[in-house]
Amino acid sequence: MAWMNQEKKAKIAAKMKPVLKKYGLKGTLSVHNHSSISVNIKSGPIDFGGDRIQVNPYWLDDHYKDRPLALAALKEIKQALLAADYYDNSDAQVDYFDTAYYYNINVGKWNKPYELVV
Repeated sequence: MAWMNQEKKAKIAAKMKPVLKKYGLKGTLSVHNHSSISVNIKSGPIDFGGDRIQVNPYWLDDHYKDRPLALAALKEIKQALLAADYYDNSDAQVDYFDTAYYYNINVGKWNKPYELVV
């Protein structure tokens, strides 16, 4: 059963902070419904191709192949999100979903766009 709490968030934050600093990004982590965690990238020098994007973490290589710096940053962000004992034993073909927690990567938010700082 997917479960996220403040203890797991703290583990993820410890891994996320150096990644965001490395790329000059500012972002926040938030827990939703005790089952998922989201990183919201607020500003930075990397052009992600838009100011409000919900990143699909399963297709990073395809969607960001023309933006190598964005791709590298998103891959490291994804790895940091998986730092709290993440596992995924799901099998969609038999309608069986067993994962440690769900995760989301957002560039900007619906009410505040990503700020490209040059």
